[in-house]
Amino acid sequence: MEDIIVIVGPTGIGKTKLSIELAKKLDAEIINGDSVSIYKKLDIGSAKPTLEEREGIPHHLIDIRNVDEDYTVFDYQKDVRKCIEEINSRGKRIIIVGGTGLYIKAALYDYRFKEGTTNNEYSDLSNEEILNKIKEYKIEKLPELNNRKRLVRLLNKLENNEEISYDKDKLLYNINVIGLTTDREILYDRINKRVDIMIDNGLLKEIESLKNYYKNSRILNSGIGYKEFNDYLFNNKSLEDVVEEIKLNSRRFAKRQYTFFNHQFNTNWFNVDLNNFNNTIDKVYNYIINTK
Repeated sequence: MEDIIVIVGPTGIGKTKLSIELAKKLDAEIINGDSVSIYKKLDIGSAKPTLEEREGIPHHLIDIRNVDEDYTVFDYQKDVRKCIEEINSRGKRIIIVGGTGLYIKAALYDYRFKEGTTNNEYSDLSNEEILNKIKEYKIEKLPELNNRKRLVRLLNKLENNEEISYDKDKLLYNINVIGLTTDREILYDRINKRVDIMIDNGLLKEIESLKNYYKNSRILNSGIGYKEFNDYLFNNKSLEDVVEEIKLNSRRFAKRQYTFFNHQFNTNWFNVDLNNFNNTIDKVYNYIINTK
């Protein structure tokens, strides 16, 4: 099997477009690596590629759960590995694309979960909020506030009430990790404008159609672009305040994505040519075919 191509990077950087163009050139199928796009009805806020945007390229693990259903990293791990086996049996190359680093790593590395175990990044929580949740368990020794990795690991163990064993450095597949990046200020400006475009494209209408699901939906209360509307729908928070909160949370998430992809993968970074994205596509494609 040829290397699995993994396209990562912060939100709003162009991962989807790159994945589709590479899939056309490499005769590949795409596996979604975004935890929100897994759910039906979450289209605009997740920036899920439309059928038209997919250009006939097979996409896997999109729209496979209802918003009131749970879907864990353990579920994703099993589903991705099944997809890899099936796509490989058809003689196609495989591209995994998305920004949910923990999901992608758990699928490709030797993470081992017990049935029913959940494991979260807590990307919607600050370090202080994670620490406050840990304090609720009344443990004796608390981790340092600035050690996010340890905070996340400890809260997962406490919430699961069980040991999670894994070998985080043992790869199960040959992979080629492509990271897209740009100047931080440019990225943040793109993120802000992207949120405005989502509003213009009907995000509020999408949210209002989901109102009755908020009470029982984990993803609606944790996914950036959706959780912020809880106060708008039920606590009279203004739309303007919600939009600004989405922008802030998205920028913070992008920063955490950089940290994760830098530390958890052997990522080959490419600066995106925002004036001519085709240059970026060509550069990445040439890199891939020359590193077989």
